[in-house]
Amino acid sequence: MGNILAYGSLYTYQDYLGWPSDERWEIIDGIAYNMTPAPSSNHQRVIRELATAFNVFLKGKNCEIFPAPFDVRLCDQEEDEQNVKTVVQPDLSLICNKHLIDQHGCKGSPDLVIEVTSPSTMQVDLKVKFRRYEVAGVKEYWIVHPEGNTIVVYSLGLDGKYGRPNVYTADDQLSVNVLPGLIINLVDIFSVLTD
Repeated sequence: MGNILAYGSLYTYQDYLGWPSDERWEIIDGIAYNMTPAPSSNHQRVIRELATAFNVFLKGKNCEIFPAPFDVRLCDQEEDEQNVKTVVQPDLSLICNKHLIDQHGCKGSPDLVIEVTSPSTMQVDLKVKFRRYEVAGVKEYWIVHPEGNTIVVYSLGLDGKYGRPNVYTADDQLSVNVLPGLIINLVDIFSVLTD
């Protein structure tokens, strides 16, 4: 994780569009991160189960859930489309503002972002993306640890900062703050994992 194309170079969305389509890359504040190799089967199982829970609840509602690969362009106000310096592919992105969705993905901050950790992405998920999602105003950020059957949930406070996280285990029910009424039984999510 964290392979940089050229040491010291900063990249934009325009650069990103020219990179090989058979590789998964993200750019965070201009720094390129190689997101390959492909995630584990347990990683994908967790995403599948979470996406299913969201999709069932969202039927007939305005919000949509998008699994990776799905480009989320987190732009600063002074950046035009091609000069965006942060393009991420969260494992799951919940978007309730339809105006943010275009044919290229999402331009702006999702309401909720879920990252499922793997050994190669954990440091970026816990530090780099945490800070970037906070600055971008993502209302909820979930970090899922399949190996520990836990989900750590950060919610954006009125001060624009993530407060103390709530930690959930496989025995818990998780109420989704940005979607009142959605309660996910985590035993259903983690019971699909294999050794």
